Amino acid sequence: MRPQSFRFTVFALCALLGTALSLQAQAQMVPRAPQIEAKGYLLMDAASGQVIVEHNAEQRLPPASLTKMMTAYIAEEELQKGNISEKDMAPISVQAWQMGGSRMFVREGTRVPVGDLLRGIIIQSGNDASVAMAEYIAGSEDAFADLMNQHANRLGMDSSHFMNATGWPAENHFTTAKDMAILARAIVRDFPDHYDLYAKKEFTYNGITQQNRNLLLWRDPTVDGLKTGHTDEAGYCLVSSAKKDNMRLIAVVMGTTSESARARESQKLLTYGFRFFETYKAYSAGDVLDTVDVWMGKQDQLRLGLAEDLVLTIPRESHENLKAEISVTPQLKAPILEGQQYGTLTVSMSNEVLVKKPLVALEPVEEAGIFTKLWHHILLFFKGLF
Repeated sequence: MRPQSFRFTVFALCALLGTALSLQAQAQMVPRAPQIEAKGYLLMDAASGQVIVEHNAEQRLPPASLTKMMTAYIAEEELQKGNISEKDMAPISVQAWQMGGSRMFVREGTRVPVGDLLRGIIIQSGNDASVAMAEYIAGSEDAFADLMNQHANRLGMDSSHFMNATGWPAENHFTTAKDMAILARAIVRDFPDHYDLYAKKEFTYNGITQQNRNLLLWRDPTVDGLKTGHTDEAGYCLVSSAKKDNMRLIAVVMGTTSESARARESQKLLTYGFRFFETYKAYSAGDVLDTVDVWMGKQDQLRLGLAEDLVLTIPRESHENLKAEISVTPQLKAPILEGQQYGTLTVSMSNEVLVKKPLVALEPVEEAGIFTKLWHHILLFFKGLF
């Protein structure tokens, strides 16, 4: 049965009978996830946000240069809002020029295009470029760090705290594999016009060409980002993203032992995810999933649906085992507000609830006149007798 037919049949019967329909298919065999040699790791479906594999994903760990993902995220937002331009010339301070570690090799007292700084951050992992960008956006790196933490809080990165724009080791500078996946998902979702920078294999500035340290960009054509990180404290870290057919995965490994190890362990996660799981769009926002009676209104019926697309991550070829149930608030009465919740959609598989989503009114229903309301009161009275 085609997925579209499955969705319609389930909800047609749910609406009419108040029961759930489950079309049983042979279960897809899914092996245990591979063993990953990292302190913390996670594999997420970027479309659904569902975690497929995790271990110590909420353990606070030093992020090293994974920090620069947040630095780039803020820069990309400022560009999108029009607060800064890629052609803006950002001044290079002594503090930026003196940064050690990986560098873009900008010079003190010069001015560098914001677009070049962004590439220096993403592709070359330049500490000097990160500080220069932070100072240009917020005035100082300390002020920028405060901005980073505000964005982390807004995105739901509840176990992260940033002290600088680079990932340079500092007390109270930490994140988690889960939070890095949340940030990577936001980068892919919020700034598609800049995302191609994360796939660039090299960048040349001031006559110096440096290669992207993400080895998967050379090894796997489906990989198109995101960022590496390394310090003695953090070990070797990598947040990678790959797209195959209609599925995008985000893999995070933190605290591996070498550059090759972080690439190898990330590849294990991506291979496992693509081989055994799929992204399944169950319903689109605005689809009519149920039509119910309304009392005291200028119209007798109300269409219910979802405010957002419902995307699931499930074992491959198992969508026919999905089970859907609808529950609706009894005896709905006008006025009805568009977008207000009046029911719940529950989707499960193998007796496990996968997701619960609010069913909302897809249209408003205005209150009827006095005579219609009086008549409905009479009908409800007699309805209550039986």
